[in-house]
Amino acid sequence: MGFARTCSVALVGVEGVVVEVQADLEPGVAAFTLVGLPDKTLVESRDRVRAAVVNSGAEWPQKKLTVGLSPASVPKSGSGFDLAVAAAVLGAAERVDPAVIADLLLIGELGLDGRVRPVRGILPAVLAAAEAGYRQVVVPQQCAAEAALVPEVSVLGVRSLRQLIAVLTDGEVPDEGPPDAFGRPDPMTAGLVLPGAGLGTGLAGGGYGACAPPDLADVAGQHGARRALEVAAAGGHHLFLTGPPGAGKTMLAERLPGIMPPLTRQDSLEVTAVHSVAGILPPGEPLVTVAPYCAPHHSATMQSLVGGGNGMPRPGAVSLAHRGVLFLDEAPEFSGRVLDALRQPLESGQVVIARAAGVMRLPARFLMVLAANPCPCGRQTLHGAGCECSPSAVRRYQGRLSGPLLDRVDLRVGVEPVSRSDLVGRSGGRGESSEAVALRVAGARARAAERLADTPWRINAEVPGHELRTRWLPAPGALAQAERDLERGLLTARGLDRVLRVAWTVADLAGKGRPDPHDVAVALELRTGIARGVPLPQECRS
Repeated sequence: MGFARTCSVALVGVEGVVVEVQADLEPGVAAFTLVGLPDKTLVESRDRVRAAVVNSGAEWPQKKLTVGLSPASVPKSGSGFDLAVAAAVLGAAERVDPAVIADLLLIGELGLDGRVRPVRGILPAVLAAAEAGYRQVVVPQQCAAEAALVPEVSVLGVRSLRQLIAVLTDGEVPDEGPPDAFGRPDPMTAGLVLPGAGLGTGLAGGGYGACAPPDLADVAGQHGARRALEVAAAGGHHLFLTGPPGAGKTMLAERLPGIMPPLTRQDSLEVTAVHSVAGILPPGEPLVTVAPYCAPHHSATMQSLVGGGNGMPRPGAVSLAHRGVLFLDEAPEFSGRVLDALRQPLESGQVVIARAAGVMRLPARFLMVLAANPCPCGRQTLHGAGCECSPSAVRRYQGRLSGPLLDRVDLRVGVEPVSRSDLVGRSGGRGESSEAVALRVAGARARAAERLADTPWRINAEVPGHELRTRWLPAPGALAQAERDLERGLLTARGLDRVLRVAWTVADLAGKGRPDPHDVAVALELRTGIARGVPLPQECRS
């Protein structure tokens, strides 16, 4: 009787569970049994592993073989267990030393010819292994750079099962280079990126080929909207842009990631883990360092927006936009149930999805930008445009965005049509570049981070209102106007807290120690859309 064990990782969303892979050989009729709550993809690994072992030059044991995946109560899916199953079988057959593989953690899919194919979710799997105390992992060579992002873990990248056997037996490692004689890309990376899985996801500054990323200087006019964009980026505040078609709402939203600071190391690991699991991490770019931008179509379902699907749920658009921007263009055209499903992640910064197969938590700390027309035809605010929408049709259209959802939006800005002088004037209406605005945003975030040091929060939008009212007090009398609006019913209690958060961001942009009545007035104007007689800052008039 032969027995061997090694380890792999089962992913539940972006959280990993270390799974012990045990192989037992007993005398009897040759058979291969796989137990431990595997799904169909994992059950098929029996045929892949058998063919890979034989085609790698090793002898397949002609005995009763049982492979167990423990803990058996955890659902296991995917083809990433192939490499661990093959190593456990070879250890039980004494083809390799069972003691050598006992402390290894192996992840990878096997082809029938023995080549090791990359799989999605390498980064969260290796992170789970490191937290469990494993210090040696074996992954496909194409994913070695992604696995190496985890500190204090030794990573071995292999291209075939033959290479792994040679390493484990101290033999000569065969050369398994990619067949790129004709300049073709490595076909083994085909499974890393799933077509159609991105839901309009892109990375700011990437994906533009030889072109530069969108620059805020391209937006003609729109001084008020540009100011709101800067405040949103500095404090992480949600933004609602409303205006006629062609005014520049989409242009503004596309340029928001360009003025946000680069991701921190921890944020980069979180974003990379989600994108790796979703299958949208570009090959050759193991670490995402810029804020992601996700713009799903208004026909998106609830599952595609917040996560879901058959079996274990997949990350949705809110998770793909984690630490970045989620842009919902034509927001009133989205389903009301879909939009209201955003209320929970907007407050908590995560999505909790319960299914029969288990409960999954996904990060969803994003900056939401909504864009809408003033009426179904979009011409209501245009002089002489001939809007024929009835008042009831306008009310129904605007009522598709529920009050509870809009109450969670900090900034509401009207985007007016671009004037002729701004569009075709000598300056072309060009304002400041993204680089110049990004410097002020970075300075404001640095001031907020210094103030919030030794707390769980890093930006103003994350700080609870109670803390702002008791721990970081504004200037005396600064909230008088906001309190009057609360008494008149223009603000809710949540709205007052969000006005205070925006006021702190405005103060950070101005380099002040705390908000004064002017900063609160700016926040109120951005929140309610009611003019408060507040002049634009000099940088927004330039």
